[in-house]
Amino acid sequence: MLVLLAGISVLHIATVIMLFVSTIANSWMVKNNTTSGLWDYCSTEHCFAESELPALKTVQAFMILAIIFSFISLVMFMVQLFTMEKGKRFYITGAVLLICWLCILIAASIYTARFAPDLSSKQYHHGYSFILAWICFCFSFIIGVLYLVLRKK
Repeated sequence: MLVLLAGISVLHIATVIMLFVSTIANSWMVKNNTTSGLWDYCSTEHCFAESELPALKTVQAFMILAIIFSFISLVMFMVQLFTMEKGKRFYITGAVLLICWLCILIAASIYTARFAPDLSSKQYHHGYSFILAWICFCFSFIIGVLYLVLRKK
């Protein structure tokens, strides 16, 4: 059981770090080795149209919310690990991490829906930040469900 808790903790910490890197790095879309991301409105190869800025700001907001909820979930796990009685489940930790999962889902889906038409020219492809966001989406769902099922022994 201790190995399982340690593994989940390490995976949760890795998810928080990957989520932070995904949000900060400007490599959501790549064209001819020039990247653009959530915080670059205009690069040398690509500029976002004025009508796309609200969608981009929404993605920024939900990615920041995902980082906040993921960090809160990690802190709640540590608090519950040391203060909770034996036999109880990590409901609060799992619920907060599933809220993080929902924020990542909304952000990545909006980015995919709004900016996928730019990928039709074959010059564009998604960068590592976009891929990291979807990996964090999967990890946060798996860890959130594990927290809901897991009992403190």
